[in-house]
Amino acid sequence: MSIRFEWDPARNDANQRKHGLQFEDVKAIFLWPSTRRDNIDDTYAGREHRFVSLGPLPSGLVSVVWTEPREGTVRIVSARWATKRERRLYREEMDQEP
Repeated sequence: MSIRFEWDPARNDANQRKHGLQFEDVKAIFLWPSTRRDNIDDTYAGREHRFVSLGPLPSGLVSVVWTEPREGTVRIVSARWATKRERRLYREEMDQEP
């Protein structure tokens, strides 16, 4: 099954200016689910189901907020470099994998 991606172009431009990441570049974390850590983002509970995923890129670990408006479609909302705490938690979780 292939994943379709979508995002708001204006939000992508704003994200690039603020965090130095384009949504096109962070799509890669969805291609290798075994290296991605997903959590539910309760901030928008009741309006839409959002997720926060940590995943590696060649240049570092990123945090991506996304939603799935339709089966097989990922709508990227924002992306930024992972914080020091997030990097530590990610490493700890990966070390626990069998």
